[in-house]
Amino acid sequence: MISKGLLKYIRSLQIKKYRLLHQAFTVEGEKSVAELLQSDFELETVLATDKFLSRHTHLLRKGFEVITVGEDELGKAGSMETNNAALAIAKMRPVPEFSWPDHPFVLALDEVRDPGNLGTIIRIADWYGLTSIILSETSADFYNQKVIAATMGSFTRITPQYVDLAAFMKNRPQNVPVFGAALEGENVHRLSLQPEGVLVMGNESHGIRPEIMQLVTKPLHIPGRGGAESLNVGTATAILLDNFFRNI
Repeated sequence: MISKGLLKYIRSLQIKKYRLLHQAFTVEGEKSVAELLQSDFELETVLATDKFLSRHTHLLRKGFEVITVGEDELGKAGSMETNNAALAIAKMRPVPEFSWPDHPFVLALDEVRDPGNLGTIIRIADWYGLTSIILSETSADFYNQKVIAATMGSFTRITPQYVDLAAFMKNRPQNVPVFGAALEGENVHRLSLQPEGVLVMGNESHGIRPEIMQLVTKPLHIPGRGGAESLNVGTATAILLDNFFRNI
């Protein structure tokens, strides 16, 4: 059984101010919780069905409480409509100071506010081996439960850095180029790109803000042939990242 106090705590973590207050967040679903159990995140509690526990006993470690629950209880506790496996409460990781020498290629997001889009981009970044993402202060919360769910476990391998993006860009080393997705940019398919510098992706509706675009040294354009007005920011991020990494 899930106590009333624990249930209240879990539900409070669906709200950003309480996540920040407790420095904790929830993870739901078999794959995401299994990835979490294999990561260096500190865990508080894992609620899991007998079936999940039997499949993942080897991942359980000391230091946190494990509570066996039924599927109905999981559904009432979490935010997912269907969760027949597990829910975990984890502590947010401390974020180390950003080091340019450690990150020759940086993905920066300017006001990407949709949690699903951010989660998708985190998963894409993980696919291409990035370990850190720079986010403007007005971007979606990395620990939002919808973001976590959309990453399918990739959140465990990516460190979020929330910054004043304009100041961050201005303070970069002088030899670091800045690429940005823009309709008026160069055709990305005609360029031979290397994963060096900063790639900026903009807001779902408005693109990169003018004050950030002024700092872009090489605008990039993804040419289209059909009648769609634009690409989803997650899709555009995947296309551009592939062009940076395809030659290595």
